[in-house]
Amino acid sequence: MYTVVDIETTGLSKNYHHITEIAAVKIQQGKITNSYQTLINPQVRIPSFITKLTGIDNHMVKDAPPINKVLPAFHQFLGTDIFVAHNATFDYGFLEHNSKIHGHSLTAPRLCTRKLANRLFPQLPRKRLSDLCEHLNIQNVQAHRAMGDAHATALVFNEMLNILQSKGISHVDEVLKFEKSPGRRI
Repeated sequence: MYTVVDIETTGLSKNYHHITEIAAVKIQQGKITNSYQTLINPQVRIPSFITKLTGIDNHMVKDAPPINKVLPAFHQFLGTDIFVAHNATFDYGFLEHNSKIHGHSLTAPRLCTRKLANRLFPQLPRKRLSDLCEHLNIQNVQAHRAMGDAHATALVFNEMLNILQSKGISHVDEVLKFEKSPGRRI
């Protein structure tokens, strides 16, 4: 039903930078049921500031598969699920861009936990993943690594789904509509 995705990259531009790691976790009925994770050889040097942030260095990815070899397995894992990410425009944008380049299409509906946070937690001054984890008392044991962030986002998302369900919003279509409704808050 939902697959929570996080990526790590060599920079912020989907047009100029490259993916170095993908992780995803499937959520069904409030439980993480499956996971997918791989390092990716970006085939360019990883900037030192990215290595300081993520811990991913050139040595770690030198024997990892390139993105064109990873995409089929990622698409198979995602299947027909809703693509969920914190700041989904970033993750989805990189994956959609790379999918097009390598002959795949990413057409999954997407849901952004940052947008949901704007509607569910308007009192929070910032809606970074770390802020939401702190607010919801969730520990992200490996921040700025794809699986750590995907897992933490999944836990945050489950809490959001619980809040939405308590307000009568539980069907996938209702959650997607709520996330996209400008200014709608609970």
